[in-house]
Amino acid sequence: MAGPKKCPDCGSLDIVEDSHYAQNQLVCADCGFVLTEGLLTTTFAEEQHLQEVTYSRSTGESEQLGHCLQRGIKRVRDLCKVLHLPSLFEETAVSYYQQAIKRPCFRLVSLEKKEMIVGCCVFVTCRQHNWPLTMGTVCLLLYADKELFAGVYLQFLKEMSLDVPSLSLIDLVKTHLNSFKLFQQSSGIPPKFVEDKEQLVERTIQMVELASETWLVTGRHPIPIVMAAAFLAWQSLRPVDRLSCTLSKFCKLAGTDAPRPAHQRLKELHNILLQMASHLAWLRVLKVDQRTVAKYVGDLLQHRRVLLQSAFSRMDSTDGCNIEGSEPGTPQQLIKESSVMTEEISLPGEGQKGGNKRAPLLPPCMLNPKKKLRTPDLRPEDYAITGDEAISDSEIEQYIRTSEEKEAFREAQGSLNRHK
Repeated sequence: MAGPKKCPDCGSLDIVEDSHYAQNQLVCADCGFVLTEGLLTTTFAEEQHLQEVTYSRSTGESEQLGHCLQRGIKRVRDLCKVLHLPSLFEETAVSYYQQAIKRPCFRLVSLEKKEMIVGCCVFVTCRQHNWPLTMGTVCLLLYADKELFAGVYLQFLKEMSLDVPSLSLIDLVKTHLNSFKLFQQSSGIPPKFVEDKEQLVERTIQMVELASETWLVTGRHPIPIVMAAAFLAWQSLRPVDRLSCTLSKFCKLAGTDAPRPAHQRLKELHNILLQMASHLAWLRVLKVDQRTVAKYVGDLLQHRRVLLQSAFSRMDSTDGCNIEGSEPGTPQQLIKESSVMTEEISLPGEGQKGGNKRAPLLPPCMLNPKKKLRTPDLRPEDYAITGDEAISDSEIEQYIRTSEEKEAFREAQGSLNRHK
């Protein structure tokens, strides 16, 4: 005689028979695992242990969760294979998905958000293992909206209580440039625009380091900085043929999108390079502007330490000044000094009259603060309530409570209309 059945999934002996869609099934009452499906034939001893159970305790919810879980795990593994991630990363991402999909806040979300949870699991795994992967790449592979993905990602980190380290900017440069289509000749790319991958990556890293040293990276999204730096690096390696190419055209040739802030980051990098060029001896006699400064990027980067110190050191007139109420070197002191110094800044290329002036090396948010709307100051009499203020009909209706008040109000309105 056969002994009692045992669940192969959890090992429980609590096996029940359930009629699901007119078919008898053996189901584990603890985990919902379906042992057999269809028409069942059991012995009398086995039937003694069977009992009726409700649908919710049977296969309904568990089976639905099982299908969703299996589909999500398959999507996680497929995404890891597309990114060529190691097997360790794949198993970690699958583990995160198994934990997340059981949370109440993620269990009943739309299919679109469940797809983004898949991306979040892979993205977090790569970040924790210092694997350079950007959020933009994940959104591109999943055809997901970036803003919506960012919202799901923040919720995912909060619910899972995960700590994700920041990505190294140098690794990000290598990863982002790896997707460019400028490294091998094709019918859509002219030969003069094709560049050696190692040279472009090395020059771009130097440009990003310069941006980091001049506060352009602080508090900013890294991709626009990388795009602007890569464009300048690409132009500088062959300036004669590439100076006429725009950033938008460069992104199109590279097969990537041009983020909107990239043009502003490019303008800021141009300003830094022009300040440095005004202190390089053999460039003072040349008319260097934003269009031609890319020719001299190699020289500027080679001497960037000295040029940055010369271009952005404090003016002699402010070295010893100590504004009352502020300690030297504090943010308050730097802000006050910058307000004094920016009044005397001379732009490069305007001649040598203002050659002794220095622009402060401060974050852009301090040099160009956003203007805040000022509300007009109200006088004390504006706050006074006299009781003669006009009251609209809608405001009167808010204070009417009884039926007599409503009737009186309607009669008053009718009388007023007749007189008109």
